[in-house]
Amino acid sequence: MGLSKVTVTISDLAKAQQPYEADFLVDTGAVDCLVPASKLKKAGVTPEGTSVYELANGTPVEYEYGFARVSFMGAETVAQVIFGPENAEPILGVVALENTGIGVDPRTKRLLKMTAKALK
Repeated sequence: MGLSKVTVTISDLAKAQQPYEADFLVDTGAVDCLVPASKLKKAGVTPEGTSVYELANGTPVEYEYGFARVSFMGAETVAQVIFGPENAEPILGVVALENTGIGVDPRTKRLLKMTAKALK
C-alpha cells in the first residue's frame, strides 16, 4: 500500500487516562498497531506480554504488547498494540482496520468504510 496516514487515538481500556493521539502510518503488511512505549504508558496502556515480531528487513525483534482502545475515522475497536521504540513512527495495523470495517481501496490507496463486514 502507498503511504497513507490517519489520525488515531489510543486509550486504555477503561478510558481512565489522557489518550494518545497522532497521525499513524496505515500499514496493511503489519498485523498489530505499534506506538512508542512511553506514549502507551502515558495513556495508561499496560504491557500484558511479549512477542517476537519480524521487521521489514526480516530481522526478528521482541517487543512488549498490551491491549488498547483504537479509534479512527469515527470507529473504535480494542486491539493488541506493540510497545515500540521511542523513535518509531506509529503504525495502524490491519487487525484494527478489519475490526472496524475499514478497508483500503487498492486503486486509490484511500481508506473506505465497508458497507458491511463479511461473515463468510
